[in-house]
Amino acid sequence: MVKSIFTRILLAVDDTKCSEKAITYAKDIVNRLQPHLAIITVVPPTSPSTYGSDPILGQQPVVVPEISGIQLEGALEYLKEVSKNFETSAKDVTLFNKIGSVRDEILTTAEEWGCDLIVMGSNGRTGFNHLLSGSVSESVIRKAKCPVLVIPGNCD
Repeated sequence: MVKSIFTRILLAVDDTKCSEKAITYAKDIVNRLQPHLAIITVVPPTSPSTYGSDPILGQQPVVVPEISGIQLEGALEYLKEVSKNFETSAKDVTLFNKIGSVRDEILTTAEEWGCDLIVMGSNGRTGFNHLLSGSVSESVIRKAKCPVLVIPGNCD
């Protein structure tokens, strides 16, 4: 086993090809370093639905709590599936299933859990697409208090 300054690694994932690449890299890192590992996925807040509401009559859009619950359950199942990749190589695996701003939840969890490395994928968008949607990985890099390993790739 290689002695490393990275003993607490946070792997940020979602159900995309970019995350699959990040998971592949993380497997190799975790196999070599055998750190404590946390895996996080973040579900963005459910948008209010205007179905069945009429603003002319003063009816407000509603948030259906069941939708958030279903999304969280799906995310938890995904986290459990990803964690199977690390059962024998990490000292322990902690799962974080959050609702909120993806960037903010990753940064908050990284600080609260005390990680010393964040591993995540990047969708590789550039130009106008990047301008419209921004980059979670870029904003995490700018605000993180620890090193961030971004696995690049055009994953769309």
